[in-house]
Amino acid sequence: MSLTAIGAGIAALACIGGGIGIGIATGKAAEAVARQPEAESKITKTLLLGGALAEGTAIFGLVVAILIIFFLQ
Repeated sequence: MSLTAIGAGIAALACIGGGIGIGIATGKAAEAVARQPEAESKITKTLLLGGALAEGTAIFGLVVAILIIFFLQ
């Protein structure tokens, strides 16, 4: 039981990585728009694509953590 909780906690760390990644990307995108306002649409498209990929990895980590909790007891 305790090893299952440790494994689920390690898998849930992917959520932290996704949040940090999205935060850094948003900050850099805001700096880029401040420097070149005319390129806002291109920057926004790239930001949304990168955010979706980072969030996807966080969701996979959350699903793995839930599967570990419910199916490895």
